[in-house]
Amino acid sequence: MTRSSTMRNVLAGTAALLLAGGLAAGPVQAAPVPSAGITHAPVQVRAGTPAAERVLTFFEEYRAAVLGESGEDPRAVREAYLSAHLNYRLDAWAAQHDADPVFRAQNVPGEWRVHQEDEQYGFASVRLTEAWGGAASQDVWYTVRLTDRKIVELNDRPAF
Repeated sequence: MTRSSTMRNVLAGTAALLLAGGLAAGPVQAAPVPSAGITHAPVQVRAGTPAAERVLTFFEEYRAAVLGESGEDPRAVREAYLSAHLNYRLDAWAAQHDADPVFRAQNVPGEWRVHQEDEQYGFASVRLTEAWGGAASQDVWYTVRLTDRKIVELNDRPAF
């Protein structure tokens, strides 16, 4: 099976699951675009690649845990999605920078978007752009192992 037919099958399966679950029952309307041009766009991003969806799901669950909106512990969310080695390195980063190691900042971003940039040797490079209103934004790069969709790297620049 070729890569394009595999991707078509994945997308077709995702669409079928969405229709079966009633998630695509009505028209999807885009949220208003703030001046920074970044919006909460989970419906649009979830229609992308499995790696981008994984990063988005992790980011949203982690953000909700940090804000106390989900009742989950942020550390538990990290452990569910990130490799043990990455969690260890993020703890060291947080201690050194006195900031949240996932957000790479001292506060929680209000807007974000996710896009898979590349795929090589069984890994995907996913860029998550965070914004705090106005023009302040930054990119955080995730590396996702495609076999199990485990996030194995999170950094300020792409791994590849």
